[in-house]
Amino acid sequence: MMSENLATALNEQMNNEFAAAQTYLSMASYCEYRNYSGFAHFFLQQVEEERMHAMKIYSYLNDRGFRAEISSIPAPATSFDNLLNTFEVSLQQEKEVTKSFYRLMDIAWEEKEHATISFLNWFLDEQVEEEATFDTHIEYLKRLGEDKNALFIYEKELGQRQFSEE
Repeated sequence: MMSENLATALNEQMNNEFAAAQTYLSMASYCEYRNYSGFAHFFLQQVEEERMHAMKIYSYLNDRGFRAEISSIPAPATSFDNLLNTFEVSLQQEKEVTKSFYRLMDIAWEEKEHATISFLNWFLDEQVEEEATFDTHIEYLKRLGEDKNALFIYEKELGQRQFSEE
């Protein structure tokens, strides 16, 4: 049976995922305001992904007999240095999320909570993908530099992204 300690940690992570969604929403707003609608779309898809992550934890907690407890979420940053900075901040956020999933996994291993270990493995795989994605976008944006035509094409590509739970 899952402990209160692990349930509390999962609740914290669920709320962290909601907070990450708010941060991505703030980034989308920043991009939209700067007339980068394709980048705004990309970040709106990230919002949906983070909300889905939070809801996976929500459901898991309730399925395991614990109440998912929604807490207040700190206000996200609302200004960024530039477009590249939104992706750099995103990568740093994803790295922090990865660390928090490692901490959750450590608790699950200590408690020999095998169902939760299995559940958390999906998130760890997801975090590898998330970090790699943002690292790639950062490198692309650095390569593009001030090439407005290339940035326009790249933005159009990101504007085609569609979130899928698979």
